[in-house]
Amino acid sequence: MKIPQHVAIILDGNGRWAKSKGMPRNYGHTMGAKNVEVILRAADELGIKYVTMYAFSTENWNRPQSEVDALMKLLSSYLKNCVKTARKNNMRVRVIGDISRLEPEFQKRIRDLEEESAKNTGLNFQIAINYGSRDEMIRAMRRMAEDRLSPDEITEERFASYLDTHDIPDPDLLIRTSGEQRLSNYLMWQMAYSEFYFTDVPWPDFTPEELRKAVEDYTGRDRRYGKIEVDS
Repeated sequence: MKIPQHVAIILDGNGRWAKSKGMPRNYGHTMGAKNVEVILRAADELGIKYVTMYAFSTENWNRPQSEVDALMKLLSSYLKNCVKTARKNNMRVRVIGDISRLEPEFQKRIRDLEEESAKNTGLNFQIAINYGSRDEMIRAMRRMAEDRLSPDEITEERFASYLDTHDIPDPDLLIRTSGEQRLSNYLMWQMAYSEFYFTDVPWPDFTPEELRKAVEDYTGRDRRYGKIEVDS
């Protein structure tokens, strides 16, 4: 089976899943967080090298303050526990996004986790927190302007080197759970030629078997990158 090197995931449907069970939305986020390690383990077993998950977007600040506060608390707690998980599983963890808006203690946890796991050689796990693709590109352009690059110096490769994902390969496959079929401002530059897989399964119910289904579907795709085969 042709395994994608990098899988990006939009973890959608936590709130709706909880509502369907008569539970508050925050319960869905908690259960969704518990499912992250399950899927990371399955991805590693399949031979996937990079997994990037959309945890909190720049637009998520517009949600009710109570939900934002609960998500921030959940993410901060997850990062604290992730240090042990990364050590146990030889996993490297990085956070992409503008972390300057986060609380100082939250930022410290991010730095500690990245430093602690920097030399690990197993699965590469990227967590997108306060991430938006448009915001990422604007931040990149501002840094390029600060570096006073001339127009001739601006190439695709040079621009990509200013992005949050500068040393991470572009995703081969995007998985979005819970039925929505849009990018939602996620890795838009990086996913120019990614394959998309949409499933109605909400994230808390997304199992290793569902991940395998997505990878098997990817296996049947013909990735031409804009080219065509010429008949001989």
